[in-house]
Amino acid sequence: MDLMENRTRIMALDIGSKRTGVALSDETLLFASPLMTLEETQLKPWVSKVKNLVEEHQVAKVLVGLPLNQFGEEGRDALNIRKYIAALQEGLSVPVIEWDERFTTAQAERTLIDADVSRKGRKKVIDQIAACIILQGYLDSLKFNRDLESNSWEQD
Repeated sequence: MDLMENRTRIMALDIGSKRTGVALSDETLLFASPLMTLEETQLKPWVSKVKNLVEEHQVAKVLVGLPLNQFGEEGRDALNIRKYIAALQEGLSVPVIEWDERFTTAQAERTLIDADVSRKGRKKVIDQIAACIILQGYLDSLKFNRDLESNSWEQD
């Protein structure tokens, strides 16, 4: 029996210079939930921690937020994230997918401010919320594509 056939969840990572926010989908691939924040920044131990999370939560694929600028171009931050993506692709046995994460941290900040979360409280969870926003966007796109495929747009 293939171990991959029991895996249905998707994990998203919002990689920052000091922390990585982690979010996890439900098994139906409809909802994203914050999971944790990784404080590790050294590449090898970081990959090991992500690998452990993938195994623990039976993750089928890992989504990594790629920071693009407002014109959709990669900058310095994206080049750094690509190092992490390459390390994940080498160290994990599941697919690693890049996903546009433009403005997700700002959106997470706004959400937490609107929820009246203190500055100290925001710092603890903002990366998780950003990862959640990245993942929910991806899950919504999957649902949209499934809906398009299931509807016939041709008139009989």
